[in-house]
Amino acid sequence: MLRFLGFRLLRAAVTIVLVVSFAFLVLRLSGDPAQIIMGADAPPEAVAAFRQAWGLEEPLYVQYLRYFGAILRGDLGRSMRDGREAITLVAERIPATLALTVPALLIKLCIGIPAGITAALHRSLIDRAVMVLAVAGFTVPSFVLGLLLVLVFAVQLGWLPSGGQDSWRHAILPIVTMGVGGAAVLARFTRSAMLEVLGQPYIRTASAKGVPWRAVVWGHALPNAAIPTVTIIGFMVGSLIAGAVVVESVFSWPGVGRLLVVAVANRDLAVVQCILLLVAATMVTANLVVDLLYGALDPRLRNAVRGPEMSEAALPVTLAPPAAPRGCRRWWSSPGSGCC
Repeated sequence: MLRFLGFRLLRAAVTIVLVVSFAFLVLRLSGDPAQIIMGADAPPEAVAAFRQAWGLEEPLYVQYLRYFGAILRGDLGRSMRDGREAITLVAERIPATLALTVPALLIKLCIGIPAGITAALHRSLIDRAVMVLAVAGFTVPSFVLGLLLVLVFAVQLGWLPSGGQDSWRHAILPIVTMGVGGAAVLARFTRSAMLEVLGQPYIRTASAKGVPWRAVVWGHALPNAAIPTVTIIGFMVGSLIAGAVVVESVFSWPGVGRLLVVAVANRDLAVVQCILLLVAATMVTANLVVDLLYGALDPRLRNAVRGPEMSEAALPVTLAPPAAPRGCRRWWSSPGSGCC
């Protein structure tokens, strides 16, 4: 178990390093932040002074080493716009984002999993209706669904506000927008996993032995169908911080997603890098928890990391081919071929 955990931790650390390096390189090559922040009418002396103040005139590898060393010390940099620490700006927006993503995640779990299980157990009109709704919710982009909800419930009916963060009523439409699409995805994956498990021989054996169908479903089908479903849930949990970029932009919600859009447009490098590092850490942590759940749900996956370290008793016994007769060159070339 310790080796299994160590392998996953090593993979998580490598993933974070790669994400940080990729984000650093792409942001430096996407444009000059000094020119964008200072403006096109700024004198060259002011632009040069800005570059020198933020270390932008140094070679790229020197900037990378300085940035990576600052991360190891816990310093995520300061915003080029107002000089505040990037982690402070991001931390101020996290509660607003979680106010949308956490209720949306609960909606996904409470609707998607029961709908997928019901569709798999009732292969009739219920299954077709659930799949039609799931495909519709999965294919419609979140910004299109959000605009439709605004058009109907805010413009036409006037029941809910179209944007902002003044009260709990402002959060209803964004939460529904994110919850519908995620519930559709979860319903499809849960249904597919349940159908695959229900077709296994041990399910038929349990039913043939007289085990009640409810016990077969809850005791055999659901635990085995949980492994692929946990993967999707882990991805949804990992996207709690940055999973609302589009929705926050549509509904003018002041969260991390909207801060990321503004920071990218302004080339505020420290803020963008801080958000990407936070998103990568959240996603990697969620995947690590999912891997540990895999090991708890299926011990075969936990032992798979051992690789070639197998005991001699577990190795297959291979019989050596009989000796070739004298003068034969193609003996045992193929089954049934015999001697030349």
